[in-house]
Amino acid sequence: MNSFLKTLKNSFVLTIVLLVLCSIIYPLALTGLSQLAFNHKANGSLIEINGKIVGSELIGQDFTDNRFFKGRLSSVNYNTYTAEDLKNGLYNGVASGSFNYGATNIKLQLRVKNDIDEFLKANPDVKKEDIPADLLTASGSGLDPHISLNSAIIQIPAISKATGLSASQLEEIVEKNTERKVFGVFGEEVMNVLKANLDIARLINTIE
Repeated sequence: MNSFLKTLKNSFVLTIVLLVLCSIIYPLALTGLSQLAFNHKANGSLIEINGKIVGSELIGQDFTDNRFFKGRLSSVNYNTYTAEDLKNGLYNGVASGSFNYGATNIKLQLRVKNDIDEFLKANPDVKKEDIPADLLTASGSGLDPHISLNSAIIQIPAISKATGLSASQLEEIVEKNTERKVFGVFGEEVMNVLKANLDIARLINTIE
């Protein structure tokens, strides 16, 4: 009996110690360290312009203005919604994910066809077969803020015409906002669409 009570006591003490250590001390220490060493990233990599938060480096946005780079498709509309959407029950809360259509799904075929038509209309100098795949497909999360360098470069002529900016200026913006391969080996070189579009906005004086 004494042995049982001793074992029970030890188990209880161990549980309390681990609870305090893992649920209180560790999270607080990790949070404090991240705030000190990686404050910007720990708080969502938010981008602030003139005191107003305009987005995050980590989450894409839907750009429809022909003066700006277009990002990838999003089945969840990058988790954005209007007050009217919320009122009408069209927003169901934070979500991420892709369309999950099969290759033979007619909805997928129609969606891709419509997206191709829209892209060619906005970029008349581009041939259908030259459209990069990532401009016609959603990422697994539907929140991807990046596009491939090919997807950025192929949009430059149309953006140059719409903004009056030279191709070389837009190429510099692409270069500035390109994220390189990790250690020069892992991953792909991609451009952050939001950051590039903010640079365009500054040059055409839509923001200071």
